[in-house]
Amino acid sequence: MNKSKRASAVRETVKEYAAISFGILLVAIGVYFFKFPNRISTGGVTGIAVVLAQIFPAVSQSDFVLIFNIFFLILGFAVLGRDFGFKTVYGSLLLSGFLELFDLIMHAAGAPADLLPLTVTAANPAGEPVLELFFAVAFPAAGAAILFYNHGSSGGTDIVAMIIHKYTSVDSGKALLLSDLVLVLFTFWDFEKGEFAATVGLLSLAGLVAKAVAVDVMIAGINQSKYHMIITTHREEVEAYITKKLKRGATVWRCEGAYTHGEEYALVAVMSRAQSYLFRRFIKQIDPKSFVIVTNSSDILGKGFKQV
Repeated sequence: MNKSKRASAVRETVKEYAAISFGILLVAIGVYFFKFPNRISTGGVTGIAVVLAQIFPAVSQSDFVLIFNIFFLILGFAVLGRDFGFKTVYGSLLLSGFLELFDLIMHAAGAPADLLPLTVTAANPAGEPVLELFFAVAFPAAGAAILFYNHGSSGGTDIVAMIIHKYTSVDSGKALLLSDLVLVLFTFWDFEKGEFAATVGLLSLAGLVAKAVAVDVMIAGINQSKYHMIITTHREEVEAYITKKLKRGATVWRCEGAYTHGEEYALVAVMSRAQSYLFRRFIKQIDPKSFVIVTNSSDILGKGFKQV
């Protein structure tokens, strides 16, 4: 590998890990400041921590996340060996590190060991649980989408999914969904007060459903590009704009109009949303009679997009 390729590979790796770090930070913010104070569990290691911290109040939720992440990492190394990705190790330890860091910062600032929901005030002691739920889902979902796009992971029960996938024919996604649902059911009971907790349980159940939808929507949003089919008589101008101005590739076919039987050209090009806006403005000026089909696509593989 020559120096330029090596430098390019290093830059890509740095960008990838920077994105993974940012994704983990978003997950940690959602978990620490919104899930933990409201005791919302949508499954995973943080869901286990929410439940166990009520049964064993001497151990903080952040500590439980650290304990279980280390346990699953050891399990992963023991069972999966070299198939166990470094990005999973990095994401798992970084999530635990962020949560422990938040603990240190909040305690240094004089915050109580059990944080109150951010929307709780003297004038509004009940807070705004639905608003809290929104951010408890939105931050981790955005972080999970970034991790997925960069082939990263926050570890925890993702490691269990890897093991299930490798050694059984059981659908790991369904198995984890079932375990998440069990953890959600535990939130219907307040272990500290020994009473039924309908509000927290229903919020957790709603969060579990919303999380699945939100992650899919955000992954599609991050990946989204615009697929264009352009029928035009101004081939050279359109082709030059796409390749030289937008720096995108295009495929061209010579074709014949079914109504006029005149010679036309069909171009196929894929570009970002911002580039699509510029292109549509250009095509309107250069060829108002052109016919353009624009389709959303969230999975483009090839040069300039995701690697095959």
